[in-house]
Amino acid sequence: MDRLFIEGIEFYGYHGVPYAEQQIGHRYRVDVILELDLSRAGSTDQLEHTVDYGAVARLVLQLGTGQPVRLMETLAEQLCAAILERFPLVQRVQVRIAKRLPPTGTIVEQAGVEITRERISE
Repeated sequence: MDRLFIEGIEFYGYHGVPYAEQQIGHRYRVDVILELDLSRAGSTDQLEHTVDYGAVARLVLQLGTGQPVRLMETLAEQLCAAILERFPLVQRVQVRIAKRLPPTGTIVEQAGVEITRERISE
């Protein structure tokens, strides 16, 4: 399977468990890897035979800056589900979310989650 990747989608969001995090917010960085067959796009040179990575980035931004959630795991699940729903050529998606300078009581540059989800064959 071929891979299309988008690295470094950044946004400011209000996700977190403590109330203070939900009020102050944090910077987040999201990386996405999409697995799909890119051979047709490679031979036809047509955007409709691949996934518009700009559209994926805008979807990540929309969800990341939208309704806050408590856990990054929840946001990662929402992103994977939305990508698989919106882009039918994608067979598998990997999402990595990093929260910059999380409040851990110590110096931590970033903390995050990475999940992979696959399209369910019917």
